[in-house]
This record gives sequence, structure tokens and C-alpha cells, in this order.
Amino acid sequence: MPDEPAAIVVLVSGSGTNLQALIEACRDPAYGARVVAVGADRDGIEALARAERAGIPTFVLKVADFGTREEWDAAMAGAVAAWDPDLIVSAGFMKLAGPTFLALYGGKYVNSHPALLPAFPGMHGAEDALSYGVKITGATLFVVDPGVDTGPIIAQTAVPVEDYDTVETLHERIKVAERTMLVETLGRMAREGFTVEGRRVRYGR
Repeated sequence: MPDEPAAIVVLVSGSGTNLQALIEACRDPAYGARVVAVGADRDGIEALARAERAGIPTFVLKVADFGTREEWDAAMAGAVAAWDPDLIVSAGFMKLAGPTFLALYGGKYVNSHPALLPAFPGMHGAEDALSYGVKITGATLFVVDPGVDTGPIIAQTAVPVEDYDTVETLHERIKVAERTMLVETLGRMAREGFTVEGRRVRYGR
């Protein structure tokens, strides 16, 4: 166990159910991590309210408030840097990281996706898996790189596709499995450390 819990900044765009699961996990000192700040690309969302109820500082940077997407990306990188995080977690954050952000946080920025990558990347993982007719899908936690859902895979969890499934029922089961995977994996990353070598992510310092 490290002497100090790992500092995590969480980026959000919506309701914040993954954030809430992480906040609750961090209440246990043995978990090895703490959420030091929550950032968003829009205000008035439940995820920010969850952070505020938990006493966690928040910040909001809207793309529309900047002249270019690159300026917004640099501002987001600077806002995150103020908290000196060990890990940055995209928890439903609906904006792609740009070159400035990745130059600063490459290898420390992680995201989850509702499919077993590299299958079904993009915005509609559960819908695409159901349409294709696979019998097993799931969720993937990965290190963010410049591509769309293409970074090195940290962890995956499988979810069976049932005959009765709709996009909504399947996505809901994936989200439940995703939250468990996210919390368990981030805790291990915080406690044990990790390294990224090519497409391999290994635990340990």
C-alpha cells in the first residue's frame, strides 16, 4: 500500500452513476484512492451535484466558451493539472481528449466502454452488439489514446446477451457490470501502481 491514497480526477458529462460508485468505494481507507476533483464540460448535471454533496471540488469548462477546440483542450489539461492527479477517469465524459491533454496525461487517463473492445467501438456499443447478434458482450476499461476506443486494454468484464434483450435492458446490465469492474480495477491500480508497455497494461510499480 502506498503511504498516501492515489489522487483521482473524474471527468463527467451526465448523471454520474460511475462517479457515485467510485465516491462510495473511496470512503474505505483500504481502497487506496480518493477523488480530489470532478470536472465537466457542462453545468447543471447530476454528476456535479453528486460531487458537491460529497464535498468534492468541481470545475466546468464548456467548449463553446473557447475560440477553438484546441484552446478548450489546453484549458481542461490545465484545470486537471491543478490537482496533480495520479489518475484521470472519464466517467461518461462525452468529449475526446486532444493532443495537449494526452501529452500531459498519456498513460494516466482511463475510460470505460460498454462493449468488449476492439469489437463495437464508438457511441453505440450495446446497440451495435445487439444488432450484430453476439451472444456475449460486456464492458472494457482502457487507457485513452488519440483514437476512438483504441487504447491499451486494462480490464474487461463479460455480460451475456439474452434472447429477450432490448438495447435498454442490455445496456443497463452492462452498466452494472461496468461499475463493478471500474471500482475494482481502479482500486487495484491505485494500490499496486501500473505500467503501460505498448498494448500491455501491467500492475505493479
